[in-house]
Amino acid sequence: MMDDLILVDCQHDFIDGTLACEGGERAVRYLVDFLNGHDVRARYTADWHSPTNHSFRDNGGIWPVHCVAGTRGAALAEAFTEDVAAEADRPSGANTFRKGRRDEVEEYSAFDGTNDAGEKLGDVVGAHVYVGGIASEYCVRETVLALLASGRTVTLLVPGLAWVSKADHEKNLADLRERGVAFIE
Repeated sequence: MMDDLILVDCQHDFIDGTLACEGGERAVRYLVDFLNGHDVRARYTADWHSPTNHSFRDNGGIWPVHCVAGTRGAALAEAFTEDVAAEADRPSGANTFRKGRRDEVEEYSAFDGTNDAGEKLGDVVGAHVYVGGIASEYCVRETVLALLASGRTVTLLVPGLAWVSKADHEKNLADLRERGVAFIE
């Protein structure tokens, strides 16, 4: 059975927008190259918020406004459409799982994100998954923890990660290693 590659929140607001993370463009390039060089199934995740999401500072949360549904900031990096060789591995309604649609819930993990058919990410991935994306110490971490809790084996693509805080990213890597996550560095 083919392994899945979960590409967490490689969206403009996390790469070059309101919540730009360190290493975002480099992470995207690595993930495109990994997809093109390995026999894996791409599973994209995306924050998909309304303007009234409670995670936004304007609405009482801690984050700047980001990934508002339908905006450029919420769009996945164009490299996945333009540079991924296999059409089946380019973003589509079937392989993109959106999360954060409910205003009152802070949803870092993409495990329960849904595609256009209403399928949950956690219901369609196999026993072993590769994970990369943005941000290491938030959405990537919580997605990995949910995968582990569901009994999956996870390999983290460290060069395919970007982060908010380098120190918190390093702490996250140390913790995930202790939890049995395999690393490709």
